[in-house]
This record gives sequence, structure tokens and C-alpha cells, in this order.
Amino acid sequence: MNDKQSKGAFDQVKGEAKKQFGKLTDNESMEAEGRLDKGKGKLKETAGDMKEDVSRAFNDSSRN
Repeated sequence: MNDKQSKGAFDQVKGEAKKQFGKLTDNESMEAEGRLDKGKGKLKETAGDMKEDVSRAFNDSSRN
């Protein structure tokens, strides 16, 4: 797991917590902020996945 993947996973958890807290407290702003954080986290994680894929492909091709 690279840095982007771990930061993305953390942001998703943080976003879900904010979203749920916003729902619990009827705070629409907090809920929206949580959804935004969760989305950013998913993008970071996806970027990290792509980085891993490129790195793996490069390492595999350099072995041949």
C-alpha cells in the first residue's frame, strides 16, 4: 500500500464519520463536508491504485 492509498482510505473513513455525525446532529453542512471528504479519499485511493499498477507493470517489463 502506497502513501496515496493509505491517505485515501483515511479520508474515506474520516468522511464517513463526518457524514454520519452530520446526520445524527441534523447538520447538513457537516454531512455535505463528509460526503466531499469521502469522495476526495476515493480519488486519492484510486490514484494510488493506478500508481501501484504502473509501478508493477514497469517492474514486470524490466525483468523480461
